[in-house]
Amino acid sequence: MEIVTLMTAGFEPAIEAMRNPMNSWDKSDSFVIRAMVDPEEHYEVGVKDKELSKKLQTAGPEHCKHLRMVMVWADITAPRQWWMEFDTYRHGVEKVSCSTMHKLMARPLRMDDFEHEPGCEPMLDSIIRELNRKMYEYQNAIDVDTDRAKEVWREIILLLPQSYLQKRTVMMSYAALRNIVRQRKGHKLKEWAMFIDWAKSLPESWMIFD
Repeated sequence: MEIVTLMTAGFEPAIEAMRNPMNSWDKSDSFVIRAMVDPEEHYEVGVKDKELSKKLQTAGPEHCKHLRMVMVWADITAPRQWWMEFDTYRHGVEKVSCSTMHKLMARPLRMDDFEHEPGCEPMLDSIIRELNRKMYEYQNAIDVDTDRAKEVWREIILLLPQSYLQKRTVMMSYAALRNIVRQRKGHKLKEWAMFIDWAKSLPESWMIFD
C-alpha cells in the first residue's frame, strides 16, 4: 500500500468560519507565514484558535463543522479488499479510480501488481500465470469470437485476487478523516494502520486525532 499526499487546503477559511457563531473573529491568533526562501505560504494555527477547535471537537461532530472545510488530496494505491472497506465512507470523501475494466488487459500482470505477504509468492505466482494465460486467450479471441472473449473476460475478473492493487485519487475532509480514524483504529487489516500513520503525518493532524 502506498499513500502520496498531493495537497492540503482550507485551514484559513475553516478557522475563520469556526468563530462565526460567536462573532469572535477578533480573538483569532492564527496567521500566514511568508518566508523569503520559500514562495509557498504557510498558515499557522494560533494557540487560542487551537484551544477553541479542540473544545468544539470534544463537543462532537455537530459542533466542529469547520473540520469539513479542511481538505486533503492523496493518491492511494491499495488492494481491493481494503478499498471495499474504504468505500463505506462517502460523507466528505470523493474518489477517482484507475479503471480495472479498461486497463487490466493492457499488459501482463506482475507480482508487484499485488499486495502479498512473504511466503505467499509461489501461490500468487501460480494465479498470475493463469490470469496471464487467460488474458492472452482474451486478446486472441477479441477480434474473432466476441462471445468467447466476453466469457474469458468475466473469468479473469472473477479470478482476480482481492490483493490486486488499484490506484485512486482521493479527496477527504478532516472531519471525514477524524471519523475514519476513530472507527478503524486497531483494525486487523494492516492497511488501516498504514492509513492512520499517514493521517498522523498531515499538517495540523491534531484536528484529526485530538
